[in-house]
Amino acid sequence: MTSLRYAIVGAGAVGGYYGACLQRGGVEVHFLLHSDYEHVVTHGLAVESIAGNFTLPVVRAHHTTATMPAVDVVIVSLKTTQNFLLPELLPPILGPETAILTLQNGFGLEAELAKWVGDRPILGGLCIICANKTGPGHIRHIDYGSLLLGQHSADQQPAGVSPLIEQIGQDFRVGQVDVELVDDLRLARWRKLMWNIPFNGLSVVMNATTTEMMADPNIRQLAEQLMAEVLEAARRDGEALSPGQGRHLPAALMAQMLAHTEHMAPYRTSMKVDFDEGRSLEVEAMYGNLLRAAQAAGAAVPKIEMLYHQLKAIDRRQGKGSREQGNR
Repeated sequence: MTSLRYAIVGAGAVGGYYGACLQRGGVEVHFLLHSDYEHVVTHGLAVESIAGNFTLPVVRAHHTTATMPAVDVVIVSLKTTQNFLLPELLPPILGPETAILTLQNGFGLEAELAKWVGDRPILGGLCIICANKTGPGHIRHIDYGSLLLGQHSADQQPAGVSPLIEQIGQDFRVGQVDVELVDDLRLARWRKLMWNIPFNGLSVVMNATTTEMMADPNIRQLAEQLMAEVLEAARRDGEALSPGQGRHLPAALMAQMLAHTEHMAPYRTSMKVDFDEGRSLEVEAMYGNLLRAAQAAGAAVPKIEMLYHQLKAIDRRQGKGSREQGNR
């Protein structure tokens, strides 16, 4: 049995699902909850999943991190628009060697976390999952569900696979999560952005599910063009950081992602759900940070930049002024 103790900071669809899987595997998990705290305390967590439904009748639920113990691994799964809360939320649950694992969408997140948590291990998890929260304490897992784990390095070079990541990966596997351990977290972030950049943004701009986007030839063409820009930006970024090392994504990845999306169950992306429910959009973490990285590497990404400005305007007009860093 593992000796690691986990905290889930942000038990929405993603944090709730992966935290529930960890607890199902037998590890100690503490959940920070907000609006559905009372419901979960009384009824537990329910996961409706394509891989098999399960419930956790008893959950270590907390309404504040002040009541949580110090843990070995903090899993941050808040929306990035709420990251300004982390310097207040994290200190009560941090021990001297506590690792922080972010399961958030975006780019450059680990470097930002490092500013708040010192020299503790910073890990990134890329969630390949379609899941939504459908009610208090109820998560619907629609498709996929795997997880990529890697370690952040201050110099943005591949950090290898540490014993800590091995142990965390094993805990997820025991909880029935398919895990891939990666030695190059930055490149894995670029890989995830190849899907997130087109489909999250276009789902809002086009008011469409993944199925509707893939069925429309014009939206599909836009998606392909956006993916091509991410692919080129990743190549330039890799060459700038590791000259001559071939640190880039394979060109075949675009066709693979499009094929997977075509066969995906109809899905509202996380950004579309946020838009539909009147919440701030994660524009800076996903698009703004990519734009700045692309510009630093000398990559032109005009279509991504246009989508960025469209999403910023939509977010502003919706009246949900984002508090993400870099908002302008």
